[in-house]
Amino acid sequence: MKEKSSIFSRFGDKQHRGRLMSFVLVIIAYIAVEVLVKTGNLGSMFSSLLVPITCYVVAAIGLNLNVGISGELNLGQAGFMSVGAFCGICVSGILAGSVTAGIPRLIIAIICGAVLAAVFGFLIGIPVLKLQGDYLAIVTLAFGQIIKSIFMNAYIGIDTDGLHFSFVESTFKLQPGGKMLLNGPMGATGTQKIANFTIGTILVIVALFVVYNLMFSRSGRAIMAARDNRIAAESVGIPISRTKMLAFVTSAALAGAAGALYGLNYSTLVPNKFDFNTSILILVYVVLGGLGNMTGTIISTVVLILLPELLRSLQDYRMLIYAVVLIVIMLVTNNEWLMTKWKSLFAGKAKGGA
Repeated sequence: MKEKSSIFSRFGDKQHRGRLMSFVLVIIAYIAVEVLVKTGNLGSMFSSLLVPITCYVVAAIGLNLNVGISGELNLGQAGFMSVGAFCGICVSGILAGSVTAGIPRLIIAIICGAVLAAVFGFLIGIPVLKLQGDYLAIVTLAFGQIIKSIFMNAYIGIDTDGLHFSFVESTFKLQPGGKMLLNGPMGATGTQKIANFTIGTILVIVALFVVYNLMFSRSGRAIMAARDNRIAAESVGIPISRTKMLAFVTSAALAGAAGALYGLNYSTLVPNKFDFNTSILILVYVVLGGLGNMTGTIISTVVLILLPELLRSLQDYRMLIYAVVLIVIMLVTNNEWLMTKWKSLFAGKAKGGA
């Protein structure tokens, strides 16, 4: 009996249940969606949202690592997504002639987008992570705007002579048969759409695996210790800059991977898509889902992306209702009395069932 109880207590651990619930939720959602798609019961409008939902879920999970676990307010997540998106589009365009299969090219593009975003995250993190609070938020916000401006003025093309890059369109002319990969304010046009929901779901699972393994590792405990009390963490020898850099770079890499998948889901993508509003939207997903709560982040992201589409029939009132729903959720989730009653209700049911 003791052995049996120890086994159940191990699987009943709160941390293990939370991790298991996240993976189970993603797998069940994927199976349910695939059944709806195969049976023709999912409309074209919702089918078009499947890949973007997985992209935003991955970006939100990465931001939750930064905001919820590390305790640093990052408003530049859209900037890292744009780095991954346009890097993925360019890599896919360059490999189009040699790697004809879509899935291998997509995977390579996602990896390249994640790596480049991680490099940007490291370079930005060196000066940025010396700041705290509002100052950190302002600098990351500025980074997002700078990245958008760079892509708005960047021209990248490929032809038989190789890859061409310029901040002035007229400085190079492509040979016949060449292709513009990035065309300044017009963004990326004529991109081959190779993203799919299955790869998006796998990317969500990979993101959860990476974040959970980091959270419950020695480095993760150091990150949370630095978040809770910086002075105490330094006094016991925890390298604050290194631990926060680890969380920041991992968050940037996940955003870059999400951006690459997002960019290869559309034939046309403009840099203005990744503006300040996108960073705030991802932050809303994280806050409503709960800081440090990856399962809640997944649910809130899916709900808040689908909600405007479900309310589309209400036309002018749908965004008003959307805003009211956000306010209600915030009031409920921040009401200690309601949350205590809710937890005690479920605890009572669980005890009665046992």
